[in-house]
Amino acid sequence: MEQGSAREGARPAYAPGAFPSAPAEHRMPECRVPEQARGEHTHCEPPAPRAVQRHSVRGQILDALRAALVDGELVPGQVYSAPALGARFGVSATPVREAMQRLAVEGAVEVVPNRGFRVSERGPRELAELAEVRALIEVPVMLSLARTVPAHRWSGLRPLAEATVTAAAVGDLAAYAESDRAFHRAVLMLSGNEQLVTVADELHRRSQWPLVSGPATRRADLLADASEHTALLDALVSQDLTVVQALVREHFAGADG
Repeated sequence: MEQGSAREGARPAYAPGAFPSAPAEHRMPECRVPEQARGEHTHCEPPAPRAVQRHSVRGQILDALRAALVDGELVPGQVYSAPALGARFGVSATPVREAMQRLAVEGAVEVVPNRGFRVSERGPRELAELAEVRALIEVPVMLSLARTVPAHRWSGLRPLAEATVTAAAVGDLAAYAESDRAFHRAVLMLSGNEQLVTVADELHRRSQWPLVSGPATRRADLLADASEHTALLDALVSQDLTVVQALVREHFAGADG
């Protein structure tokens, strides 16, 4: 149901290089260290500024940095400084630093004293652990909701499920990440438990950061994951508990890479 899942031998959907390159003006410049600077403290070139629309400057920068992380433009293991990123976005270092501090809380980056922020390097084991915890939360909740929520409430989530398919079809990883979480968040919100929704969404976001390495993911795999959202809704509308259980458990059982 989402990009965090990984079938045997397949790469997680959010790995860098999974899809054709984005336009040059939106891509992260390759990090090169001059020969004479080897051994010195250096920073990789930050990504070019993205179009942002929220009123809060920190919110704008946070959204742009999250998109760059999902797209793999911020490279795992590399260090980026707040002043350099601020210069790229045309803002001071303060909102960038605040956004990066938030990303550090989420586990996406690590604070490097006197240098900036290093993008976290994640492996398959961490993704498997996140999938296990998510399964413990989401599987029983979805099965409970399948027994109690009327069909018309599920039908209202159809546009969210279709949005994941649309994003997958064009290979927009950042849009898919956002629409994927929006769908799961809307499903869990039907439980009426706001704390559960907050915890599950945080785990979901963590599962979307790319792995440090791995085989390329095919677009067909991402589309297959997206189609599971619509299949789940069909099963929920018809109250087919057997299919609901099979879809949800199969997804989380395969989320190990």
